[in-house]
Amino acid sequence: MTEKSTAGRAGERTLNDSDFQDQAEFRAALRRFLRFSEEQSRIYGITPQQHLLLLAVRGHGNYPRVSIGDVAEALQIRHHSASLLVDRCVRRGLLSRREDPNDRRRALVALTDEGQVVLDNITKANRRQLQTLKAQLFRETLWQAIVAYEDAPDSAAAS
Repeated sequence: MTEKSTAGRAGERTLNDSDFQDQAEFRAALRRFLRFSEEQSRIYGITPQQHLLLLAVRGHGNYPRVSIGDVAEALQIRHHSASLLVDRCVRRGLLSRREDPNDRRRALVALTDEGQVVLDNITKANRRQLQTLKAQLFRETLWQAIVAYEDAPDSAAAS
């Protein structure tokens, strides 16, 4: 098989078949991981969106003082949508919601014990799955290409 290449901007190396294969394999492995994670959510009785919410809340730098606005930003959704998602998790017993003592207009959310157990189980399963996908996700040639792109003279302008 001959390697075809595509020309980039001045100063960039040309792309070849292995560049596209690396990125395609990475994309496929990433999608496999996301699908697996969605399945784990359902196995543990929550929706994938609820799992992402629990993860965003627990993984936030301000935890346990995470606001609805923080959730909306982390999930890249509107404040109103975040509030509705939080409400569903509160009703399900996965999150607690309380008034911010410093600003009564804000609500703060944190995981309940049940929410923490569910998140722990999904996270452990996801870590095992990441281990099986490690070769595709962290392929050396892909990371070398990324570093080479960052080091290219024109890469700062592309960002």
